[in-house]
Amino acid sequence: MLQYASITGVLRVVLIILLIYYGIKILSRLFAPLLMKYVAKKAEERFGGQFGQYQQPKQTTQEKNKEGEVSIDKAPQRTTSNKNVGEYVDYEEID
Repeated sequence: MLQYASITGVLRVVLIILLIYYGIKILSRLFAPLLMKYVAKKAEERFGGQFGQYQQPKQTTQEKNKEGEVSIDKAPQRTTSNKNVGEYVDYEEID
């Protein structure tokens, strides 16, 4: 038994596919910003939780110092450069 597709059936399938495609396209434009905000908020919370333990609260150090006082939290480290880094080799370009 062989069945043939009618023109109306083919048009109906094509229209349904186009309707679904454009429906998804419109809905993605509406909901994509909301989804991106949600993902960014979750990533910020995750990274903030990881790096929050390494930050020192600045309010406690400001409360301890009176107005006009100067305090140095950390002295600068002096780095020495190593002058004995190797031998300079002059070169020529060969054409």
